[in-house]
Amino acid sequence: MLDRSRTRQGRPHGEALGETVQFAKEAEALGYHRFWVSEHHSVPGVAGSAPTVLAAAVAAATGRIRVGTGGVMLPNHQPLVVAEQFGVLDSLFPGRIDMGLGRSVGFTDGIRGALGRDKDVAEHFGEQVRELLGYFSGTQQEHPGVHAYPAEGLRVPAFLLATGAGADLAAELGLPLVIGAFRGEGPMLDAIARYRDNYRPSGWSPAPYVVLSQTVAVADSVQQARRLLVPEAWSTAYSRTHGVFPPLQSAEQVLSLPMTDRERRIFEQGLEGHVLGTEEQVADRLGGLVERSGAAEVLVTTSTYDRAEMLETYTRLAALASLPVPA
Repeated sequence: MLDRSRTRQGRPHGEALGETVQFAKEAEALGYHRFWVSEHHSVPGVAGSAPTVLAAAVAAATGRIRVGTGGVMLPNHQPLVVAEQFGVLDSLFPGRIDMGLGRSVGFTDGIRGALGRDKDVAEHFGEQVRELLGYFSGTQQEHPGVHAYPAEGLRVPAFLLATGAGADLAAELGLPLVIGAFRGEGPMLDAIARYRDNYRPSGWSPAPYVVLSQTVAVADSVQQARRLLVPEAWSTAYSRTHGVFPPLQSAEQVLSLPMTDRERRIFEQGLEGHVLGTEEQVADRLGGLVERSGAAEVLVTTSTYDRAEMLETYTRLAALASLPVPA
């Protein structure tokens, strides 16, 4: 599961972070295998700005589930610092930490300036990943004599979050690939095929390993499942027309809003391409995606205004997938 610590209209950011920690405990009780958190900066609608800090809180509040990042946006950071942070996490919670790495950089000039980054830094993502992995193996050569303690000698599972060309980098470095159908299922399957064809075995993963990222909503009907995704679809539409990603509003509030033609078009697009419906419909759609992609795991995210409804869809999905509930 991926949780982005989404804020709700009129509620403080701290409440969203507390809900993420509680949600992780509920995910563990439902039998989920991993619980990942994300990184966003200067976004009113997302409280998750420091993923390694939040991952530490989640790991401390749980006992079995693997905890990781989906992901740390490496261009925003120095590889040495990221290695040290994950070294600390894995030392405190051995065998439970995942290191998911993404390529995105702060999305406005102001954020990039505050982070001390420019827009072109993402072009050096491959070099950054190599340096980061080198700190764990003790083989990094960019800064002779520099060691990332306590990371050196540890083997924290690393995942590359990618679309398109990012899949080629994952193959070159021998890393597990996390990918979604953001540009359509066809391009996604093509990227996965290239990844498998060009994969170079490594100490991080001896064989290709694909994690499929997908938004899923399970309810009593397609209409009810679609309604769960209305708050997130509107936040996306608003961000693309106003430049600000806002806190979630209820589906009822969103559907009563006057929308411009452009807002309506983006809003409707935001409701497409997801796996949603009844248990049978979701099983058929998700099962088909897994079969066509050959994915070993599915990274699921569902974001809606009502937290109880969000937990309900994850509970239904856990039962659908027959997840092994811990004793």
